[in-house]
Amino acid sequence: MTFSLQPATNSDSSSIRALIRAVHINPLGLDWRRFIVAVTPEGEMIGCGQIKPHKDGSRELASIAVVQAWRRRGVARAIIAYLIAANPGRLYLTCRSSLGPFYEKFGFSASPEPEMPLYFRRIKRLVTLLGVNRSSGNQLLVMRRNA
Repeated sequence: MTFSLQPATNSDSSSIRALIRAVHINPLGLDWRRFIVAVTPEGEMIGCGQIKPHKDGSRELASIAVVQAWRRRGVARAIIAYLIAANPGRLYLTCRSSLGPFYEKFGFSASPEPEMPLYFRRIKRLVTLLGVNRSSGNQLLVMRRNA
C-alpha cells in the first residue's frame, strides 16, 4: 500500500491531535496550518509532522508521528525529508537520546547546551530537573541541522 504527503487542512486538526496524544509527544503548538500529513489512497491520515517556530527565532522539526500499523514503512522518513527540503536553513529538534542515530541520517547532530537557542536550553533544563525518562535510560536530546 502507498501513501502521499500533503499540507494539512482544518479537517485534519482533530486527527493530528489524536495521533500526537496516542504517541505521547508534546501536545503544545499543534497548529494544523504548519503540518504535513501522510495519507493513504483512501484518505486515512497515517502520519504527520511540522516545523514549529519559536519566539527566539529558532525553528523546530516537531510532532513527527506515525500510526502504529504504518511504522517502519518509510512514512516518518518521507515526512522528515519533505519538511527539511521545504524549510532550508538551521533546524532543531528534541527527541529521546535513543533516536539520535535516526535523525543523524538527516544531517542532525547533538547540539551543545551553550549553543542552543534559549527555548531549547529551557526545555532541556526543565526535563533534566523533572527527571523525565530517567528510569528508561533515555534522556532528552537536542539536535541541530545547519543546512
